[in-house]
Amino acid sequence: MSRNLLLISTSTTHGTGYLEHAAQEVQALLQGKTSILFIPYARPSGISHAAYTAKVNEAFAKWGISVTGVHEAKDAVAAVNDAEAVFIGGGNTFLLLRQLYANKLVKPLQERVEKGMPYMGTSAGTNVAGKTIGTTNDMPIVFPKTFDALQLVPFNINPHYQDPEPNSTHMGETRETRINEFHIHNRQPVVGLREGSMLRITGDKISLLGSLSARIFLQGQKPMEFKAGDDIAFLMEAV
Repeated sequence: MSRNLLLISTSTTHGTGYLEHAAQEVQALLQGKTSILFIPYARPSGISHAAYTAKVNEAFAKWGISVTGVHEAKDAVAAVNDAEAVFIGGGNTFLLLRQLYANKLVKPLQERVEKGMPYMGTSAGTNVAGKTIGTTNDMPIVFPKTFDALQLVPFNINPHYQDPEPNSTHMGETRETRINEFHIHNRQPVVGLREGSMLRITGDKISLLGSLSARIFLQGQKPMEFKAGDDIAFLMEAV
């Protein structure tokens, strides 16, 4: 598979503008491209899609990349098939996945990515690139037909991964606890992707990039810490 992916934990980190912290990686992904198709389905429909797309367009304009929202197209499938690159932004993962299936975009996205079309995701857009959406932090505000996601990579991702606060009095479950619960019923690895971190996938190669490390969970094993530049190739092995 000729994957060409950039999977980012979040679109905005503290003290930065939209996608500013990932500017170098975004430009590297889109080198030679002049346009990108934006999928705003993680946000409610109507005016929100237009406003969301306008925000994305403002960011990409700085890099000489024009943005078109898929909701503007008469034929969403044709828009994906004709796109130079695709970006799926954040919001609610359940809503996003339901809309991808409703608009029959899952298979076209898989086919285009398989042929090397650049794919970029942030937050919910990163969640749906994984095997399932079973490790999202979002509330199930709607019901998708299945939790099976785009499966562009053979593992799950938990964007916005947070470590327990040592001085917190909160007695609820931590992200680590929830992921361990997931692994009671599911085998695939889970990448806890902290803010400021991202995954770059080219073919069968994967790199951890960004300012913070990631916490990787394998079924039945203790969580492992990795920093940018570490070897995480084992994640690309099918489970």
